[in-house]
Amino acid sequence: MEPIMSKFAIIETGGKQYRVSDGDIITIEKLEGDFAIGDKIVFENVLLTDDGSATNVGMPLIDGVSITGELVEQGLSKKVTVIRYKAKSRYFKKKGHRQPFMKVKITKLF
Repeated sequence: MEPIMSKFAIIETGGKQYRVSDGDIITIEKLEGDFAIGDKIVFENVLLTDDGSATNVGMPLIDGVSITGELVEQGLSKKVTVIRYKAKSRYFKKKGHRQPFMKVKITKLF
């Protein structure tokens, strides 16, 4: 039985690293600029590529390699409530935050 050969890459965006393959849908931090559903997004910060037989590791990035994706959805995540409270001093602060996100479908690897 032969091992399954699958291409994958590790990209960096929004201060986080993601392992991606063709057809994957990843949720990332919102990128700067105006994007509409269906727009092409190119990830230039590629840290590692693997085509099933050879692995290419960047120091820290791989030059000339990019990953292409398509914007599927963008919006705001669930609300996170932050409460600061100090007993016996009438101090109470309540804030809510909804983090913007983008869902991207990976269409083309290196």
